Parts: sequence; structure tokens; C-alpha cells
Amino acid sequence: MLNVLPERTSDELDLLFGALADATRRGIVRQLAVGEATVTELAAPYSISLPAISRHLKVLERASIITRSQQGKWRSARLTTTSLAGAAAWLELNERLWAERIDRLDDHLAQRTTEFQSSAPNETQSQKPER
Repeated sequence: MLNVLPERTSDELDLLFGALADATRRGIVRQLAVGEATVTELAAPYSISLPAISRHLKVLERASIITRSQQGKWRSARLTTTSLAGAAAWLELNERLWAERIDRLDDHLAQRTTEFQSSAPNETQSQKPER
């Protein structure tokens, strides 16, 4: 498979998944999936202060999930798709690796079960007739 996404370093993935570990930040990402929004718009669904929302935005920005801009007195944020695409690619790769491992384990267990059943004494042979 042609990999057009750059490899993510461990530190980048730590920042990315750490940023997405918080429910408020995931909510902000969902809001921004619809389109660009101001800090005030992003804060509206939450009962936390604007400075707290700004701290969440800094975490998302540090993880390269969002970019922020300022026009006049309005600060807005927007998603950067490359960061989330990198996370999706990493998750897909690991999902495939684990699926292959589970398939191999299934095959091994099926083989062992067959071997066990063929080596077990036949129940009818092991029963002695009563006199």
C-alpha cells in the first residue's frame, strides 16, 4: 500500500492521543468538524470559562489538530485534517496487525482442538460392558 502520510513519531502520537483523551477537547474537535468557529462559539456548550477553553485549544494546537487565527478582536480555530489522518492511519495499521494476530491464534487453537480430539480415547471404547 502506498503511504502518502508521513510517519508519526512516538512523541507526536503522544501529543495527539493525549489531546484527544479529554472529552471537552473531543467535543471541540466535533464542533470544528462542521467548520471554523470562534473561541466564544466553541465555549458555548460548556460551563467553563473562556480561559479554560483557550487552554484546551492550546493543547489541540500543540498536537497540530487545530490551527488558530485572529482577525481583529476575534480569534477563531479550524481543524487540520493531516493530524487526524495520521492518527487514523496509525490506528488502521495497528488494527490490521492485531486482526492478523487474532486470526493466527484462532488457527492455532482450532488446530490444537482438532489434535486433542483425535488423540482423546473414544468414549465407546473406554466403557466396559456391565455383566
